[in-house]
This record gives sequence, C-alpha cells and structure tokens, in this order.
Amino acid sequence: MIDARPQTQAPAALTLEFCAENLVGVEDAIRAGASRVELCDDLSVGGVTPARDVIARAVSLAHGLGATAMVMVRPRGGDFAYDEGELARMERTIALAGEIGADGVVFGCVRDRSLDEEATARLAHAAAGLDMTFHMAFDEISPDRQAAALAWLADAGFSRVLAHGGDLARLIESCLPHLEGLTRAAAGRISVMPGGGVTWENVERVCEAVGASEAHGTRIVRIAP
Repeated sequence: MIDARPQTQAPAALTLEFCAENLVGVEDAIRAGASRVELCDDLSVGGVTPARDVIARAVSLAHGLGATAMVMVRPRGGDFAYDEGELARMERTIALAGEIGADGVVFGCVRDRSLDEEATARLAHAAAGLDMTFHMAFDEISPDRQAAALAWLADAGFSRVLAHGGDLARLIESCLPHLEGLTRAAAGRISVMPGGGVTWENVERVCEAVGASEAHGTRIVRIAP
C-alpha cells in the first residue's frame, strides 16, 4: 500500500528535462533552463529511438550548452513486452548511445502488468556506466506492484522512474496523490520524475505536491515563439 499523505516541502532546486522529438527545440529549451534532454523520435506513439546521426548531433549540441542527454531505447510503439530480437536490438542501441557519448538511456520493460525483471536486468547490464531512467512504461505496472518495482529498480541502479501516476488521459493534477505516495515509497533511493502534462506553468506546483526534484515534458520550459 502506497502512503499518500500530503507532502508539504518543495525541493530546493529542480532539474528540468526537456522531451525532444529529434532535434526540434533542443537548443532553445536548454537556453530557457532545461539541464537535461531526453531524445526521442515519433512522440505520437510515446517516443521511439531516434536515428544515429540525430543522437550524435543532439548529444554534441547538449554538451556544448552544458546540458546532459538521455537517449530513448524503444524499438517500436505499442506495449513494453519485448521479444528476443527486440531486446537484442535494444542492447545494440544502448551500446551505440554509449559510443556516441550520451549520458544515459531511457527504457522500460513491462509484461502482464508487472515489471519484466529479466528483460530489464538484461538491458541494465548492457547500460552499465550510463545513467538509467525507467520510462513511463512504469504506469503500466499494476499500482499494487509499483512500490516493489521501485525497490527493484533502485537495486538495479536506475536513477529515476518517469511516471504520470495514472492514465495519460487524466490531468496530472489528479495523479499527484499517487505520485506523492510513490515518492514516499521510494524513500530517497530512486527519484520519481513526474511527466505527462507537466509544463513550465505548473512544474513548481507539481513538484512541490509530489516531493519531486526533477520533472519532464515537451513544454517543461518556456520557449519564446
């Protein structure tokens, strides 16, 4: 059972992660205050791995502006239960991201509403030495299994989980009690990073309510038109 008692103290500083579709907006977002970029392709399906040349250019750009770059490792849209061929492809993507100089990778494996520990451990081994985020596949895990999943991911070396806290059709504000409960369950061992409807307009309120020190979104910073 996740404890969802109110959280009253906001973190002193926030890490703002910009979700980028290829190179669109990367430079502007960093200059506007994003200190980390998650690089994806095809956000219409929730993001998949971008092309090699896009990764290389984005990593170079981010590092040149003092930001870090995370690479989405997802071979397709749809569910997060991967077969042998897909996992092998994901391992190659992780190796490529490391060779190019990315700071970390973002992936998630879920099967039958549970964390797929075997697949996740395999990819985490491939990502040794890189920062690791378990992406919003976390929301596909049954809520009664999420606290145990957080503990497992912390033991496996993940820095954070990206979560909306419920169905993406729900406003982030309605998911805050659950996200705050996840933060309590994490007990400082792994970060819970809110995403999905977090913008420059509400990020401080969301993070204060959740007890989060980092947040993620395509509009996480204000970019002048």
